[in-house]
Amino acid sequence: MIDVLIIGSGGAGLSAALMAKQKGSEVLVLSKTYPTQSQTAQAQGGINAVLKKENNTDKVEYHINDTLKSAHKLGDINTIEYLCKNAHNTIKWLDDIGVPFSRDTNNNIAQRKLGGASNSRACYSSDYTGLKILHTLYDTSLKENIEFLHEKMLLSFIVENKTIKGITYLDIQTAQVKQLLAKTVIVASGGYGAIYDGFTTNSNATTGDAIAAALKVGCEISNMEYVQFHPTTLKKNSILLSESARGEGGYLVTKDEKRFVDELAPRDVVARAIDEKLQHGEEVYLDLRHLGLEKIKEVMPQEYNLALEFSGLKLDTDLISIQPSAHYTMGGIKTNLNGETNIQNLYAVGECSSNGVHGANRLGGNSLLEIITFGKLVGENASKKAVETIQKNSSLDTLNQDIKYIDEIFNLPNQMNFYSFKKEMGELFYKNVGLFREEKSLLEVLHQITIWENDFSKLGITDKEKTYNTNLKEFLEFSNMLYLSKAIVLSALQRKESRGAHYRIDYLSQNSDFEKETIIYNNQNEFKVEIR
Repeated sequence: MIDVLIIGSGGAGLSAALMAKQKGSEVLVLSKTYPTQSQTAQAQGGINAVLKKENNTDKVEYHINDTLKSAHKLGDINTIEYLCKNAHNTIKWLDDIGVPFSRDTNNNIAQRKLGGASNSRACYSSDYTGLKILHTLYDTSLKENIEFLHEKMLLSFIVENKTIKGITYLDIQTAQVKQLLAKTVIVASGGYGAIYDGFTTNSNATTGDAIAAALKVGCEISNMEYVQFHPTTLKKNSILLSESARGEGGYLVTKDEKRFVDELAPRDVVARAIDEKLQHGEEVYLDLRHLGLEKIKEVMPQEYNLALEFSGLKLDTDLISIQPSAHYTMGGIKTNLNGETNIQNLYAVGECSSNGVHGANRLGGNSLLEIITFGKLVGENASKKAVETIQKNSSLDTLNQDIKYIDEIFNLPNQMNFYSFKKEMGELFYKNVGLFREEKSLLEVLHQITIWENDFSKLGITDKEKTYNTNLKEFLEFSNMLYLSKAIVLSALQRKESRGAHYRIDYLSQNSDFEKETIIYNNQNEFKVEIR
């Protein structure tokens, strides 16, 4: 019997695994891809912390205040204080296990200022911060002999008497459906940014599978309407150019090279300013030329290479045409500070969760801090819970239902192409559930979702083989995206105000009646939405 089963092998999952293993638990990490392909690698700019070093005028209280301000009164003070007060210990832990942070001239961990921050507090490793953290965590996990199951896609949670008993999953290599039982389960599977297909910095695998599975078994889901758009991605392909580019002094300019916005304002403000220019037919550019090649190569080598490879432009000599793209999803499985959901023994952490630390708009540099800080906490909590849990054999009902469902997919008529639906969904969401929203366009999207749902039985897969059937995996992913898309739109319709990343052109002001969470849950296969 597994003590702690972890779904997802990014920064949150690996931090949880290391802590649970340290506490003596038997740990298994299951993931759809491989750890080094996790979305954590996309966090380039840095990880926030107030460090104790000479001449540092920053304070933990300032970090708390910046985070609360970004959250627009939807943040939970308890989780925010825990995050910020433990940030120094988080950085020390990462430094101790070997994360190669960049250093200043005094050999202290170097820090830069990111958008929305009152001080330079983002620790970084050039512009590979998330990638370096991820690789270090994975290397450490291998040294600790933590067991991994790769290329296994979560299908369902097995829940009996409102208690998690385990999961079913698809073995992507064989198309077989299997079951795993566990005393505790931690969901650390990432967000749902792939819904914005073609207009997101996220990988195609970021499809919200675990959030959909949690919603189906009675978990409460919170703030699904809150999707953060990153201001600077390469136009036409949404390749991320990190906030470190602006943190190091980059400008945002129009064709006539005029600056038009404070580059280090909160991301929602900067992204909307750029999008307004684009909607009026103007081009917007990232200008780093004044920094010089030497500095660019030192502090943002990855961005230099990405711009050159995907746009043929050089950061030191060219203006880089940009657009905002969906980057981070702040909604997810509702948890308390300890990562507990409303299902007994089921925990959630990281981008798939909603614990109140980000509220209406995530502060740049807090995502990496969240997944490590709360990953460690949740790993420890799940380990303690496993000790006091006596697990009995579970029913095979969920397993048999999922075996039957996969068999049925192979026999669907495939009269319509779900890939075209997925592409259309990405375009529709970017246009109507993006930086600017209104009731009319949201209702149009909801109507289209209903059409897709009605046509679902006409879909199917062309590949009927069982070995490495990515067509099957992508069909399941689309099914989860379609399920969550309705939750996003219903939540956006319910919040009749503009707050943080949720901006309604028909309700421009922030309304004190909505200083609450949007909660959505499944009630007899119907979504119920409440503002609490």
